[in-house]
Amino acid sequence: MVPAALHLRIHGRVQGVGFRYAVLIEAERLGLQGWVRNRRDGSVEAVVRGSAAACASFTQWAQRGPRAARVDRVETRNAGDDELAQVGDGFAMLPSA
Repeated sequence: MVPAALHLRIHGRVQGVGFRYAVLIEAERLGLQGWVRNRRDGSVEAVVRGSAAACASFTQWAQRGPRAARVDRVETRNAGDDELAQVGDGFAMLPSA
């Protein structure tokens, strides 16, 4: 297993449509650790850590999200140490930032 850790910023109609909950379900399905939260600018931010294949699958899923969402774009980069410090053993929803 090749580990990966990604930071995603998802833009579009992604708040108020169950996006964070859907992220939680998808991440757990893929065996990822990490967190998700709403941002004040209307985007959703997530950090995922796991196998490279699982992170790639999650990134593909984030391009469309749950049914009620409209994803305009997803910005992806490697996660930083400060973001990874917030990752526990599972997947969590953090307070908005």
